[in-house]
Amino acid sequence: MKELNIKDVLKNPSEYNGKEIVLKGWLFKFREQSKFGFLLLRDISGVVQCFVDDSEIIKQLSTTPSESVIYVTGIGKEEKQAPDGFELHLKSIEVISTPSAELPFQVYERKGDEEPNLALRLDNRWLDLRKPKNALIFKVWSTMEKYMRQYWYEHNFIDIKTSKLISIPSEGGAEVFKVNYFGQEMFLTQSPQFYKQMAMASGFEKVFEIGPIFRAEQSFTGRHATEFTGVDMEVSFVDKIEELLDLEEEWIVYWMTGLKEEMGEEIKAMFGREIVIPERPFPRITFAQAMDILKKDYEDIGTEDEKALGEYIKEKYNHEFVFITEWPWAKRPFYHMKVEGKELSDSFDLLWNGLETTTGARREHRYDVVVKQAREKGLNVKNFEIFLQFFKYGCPPHGGMGVGATRVLVKLLGLDNIRDVTLLPRDPKRITP
Repeated sequence: MKELNIKDVLKNPSEYNGKEIVLKGWLFKFREQSKFGFLLLRDISGVVQCFVDDSEIIKQLSTTPSESVIYVTGIGKEEKQAPDGFELHLKSIEVISTPSAELPFQVYERKGDEEPNLALRLDNRWLDLRKPKNALIFKVWSTMEKYMRQYWYEHNFIDIKTSKLISIPSEGGAEVFKVNYFGQEMFLTQSPQFYKQMAMASGFEKVFEIGPIFRAEQSFTGRHATEFTGVDMEVSFVDKIEELLDLEEEWIVYWMTGLKEEMGEEIKAMFGREIVIPERPFPRITFAQAMDILKKDYEDIGTEDEKALGEYIKEKYNHEFVFITEWPWAKRPFYHMKVEGKELSDSFDLLWNGLETTTGARREHRYDVVVKQAREKGLNVKNFEIFLQFFKYGCPPHGGMGVGATRVLVKLLGLDNIRDVTLLPRDPKRITP
């Protein structure tokens, strides 16, 4: 007998019609009807209906609680009335493990059931993740990352693994976690930015990294977390900001196309969200143009402004994405390149349906200029000496971007809160499980 997962069977039901097979998973739901019953068995790949007409098995299942781990043996049968056109006629079950306490909430959810509150779900995250919808989020993430990496490998990027302990705050400001490192003060990295630029000075030319980012933000919104996954790219010989915008567009279209081909139907069925492959080029506006659209006059764009810009772009261009370029120099870090003769930075944000998902820029590669810009920002140059050394011995013009993976996922799946797409969310009050 061949042991399989549920997806294997449902993909090729005719292959298993009339054959005895063994499946292993969780008792998702059992419904008894007079002299027979229906068992829904779940594993990570899917759910299959099992038909039961053996009185002993029915008796056994009627006293076995939901979410017990069970092994079932049965005969496969193509059945038009069954979900997915296939069901398993049970011959036997083996109960491997049962819950030792009442479930805090049900994993099996019927249409219209009220979802448990977020705090309860996160307190019992391992149970919450058993729900097929939640498990699918992380299968989508895994597949999305596969195609992201595939693009990079095909275009000769080098995968780097930077240290998450750093001697100086990489983004400045107060939003840093301090660490006692053998009596010396260190910080959890706010981004791999300095080390990406070191890679450019090292002649790597094209690099990427997917890794943890830490921000000590006192925020409880659905778009902020104290730890999240950053997706970073940096490339050399960048002479115009448009080269970075073109790069991100091409990369996004590549991985979204791969994801849609592989998982688009599952995503649509579970989340009701059609993956729309964006047309190139994406709409591009300057910060000043954004202010005109918003009919405002200040030096930043807030959450509600992003939403308003997303709606404007959708209505005017029928597009989910918009690049905003030429941000005020006062709002950007010292290592961003200045637009010559203006108090603007050669930088950009990318909004997806009204949410900032990417920040990027051309970087200042000239040693004397980056030192001057650090001083203009009021920074103590001695504190950044290690970083500044990177540019002393000839560094190519370069630029790159940082993308928030969880923000991408909430927009991809039509969700609202990054905690839903984070395996173990962290915010100022949540440190467990």
